[in-house]
Amino acid sequence: MLLEFGLVVLVLALICEYVDSTLGMGYGTTLTPVLMMLGLDPLQIVPAVLLSELITGVLAAAAHQKVGNVNFRDPKIRNVALVLALCSIVGTIVAVFIAVSIPAFYLKLYIGILVALMGVIILWKRNGQSAFSWLKITILGIVAAFNKGMSGGGYGPLVTSGQILSGVDGKKAVGITSLSEGLTCLVGLVTFFIIGESVLDWELAGFLVVGAVLSVPLSAISVKKMQLKKMTTMIGVATLVLGLFTLWKLFA
Repeated sequence: MLLEFGLVVLVLALICEYVDSTLGMGYGTTLTPVLMMLGLDPLQIVPAVLLSELITGVLAAAAHQKVGNVNFRDPKIRNVALVLALCSIVGTIVAVFIAVSIPAFYLKLYIGILVALMGVIILWKRNGQSAFSWLKITILGIVAAFNKGMSGGGYGPLVTSGQILSGVDGKKAVGITSLSEGLTCLVGLVTFFIIGESVLDWELAGFLVVGAVLSVPLSAISVKKMQLKKMTTMIGVATLVLGLFTLWKLFA
């Protein structure tokens, strides 16, 4: 990979991960199609994206914990992250095994509609408070992990918005998403290697990791300074935009 192209990838990863670690979404959903437009193959992109999100997800969760956005010592918060991570084992493994056979059109259509719908629901209910539901959290974790294993994206928008609709406040939802997404990426990456469908592009992954890691401290501070209601609205708008963007790319 040429250095100039690598630096472009690094900057893209930095921007996308800043948005992801601040709003709990947008890294894989945005970065994967952009890298495809730059000429990279999907099975080259997805494992590299998974590796970079594994590393930055854990680091971002630690940063959110350090600045007080989330407290993983709280049993409820810790259990939400654990449930999402365990659900990811089922959803991601199933997804990776069929990722090479399902028509890409229907996958993107499904993700686009689902994510856009979640954004609409958040904006509609942003002034209310949803009752916490473990059932919603469990279903959410399986479906979101399936999205991640299939496309490298679609996890954050669903998990972050879904947690809010399940009664978790926005700042905690972002921190939980960072940790659970990192663990989900680990499952997906291992599964890819087990079935032998892809070889990790270490050069691409290196630029992605460096760019993404550089954004983590800034995103944690940004979340800390945001007002909760304003952040929930931003998450709703971002979710809706990412869903519509996915659908636009599909039919453009």
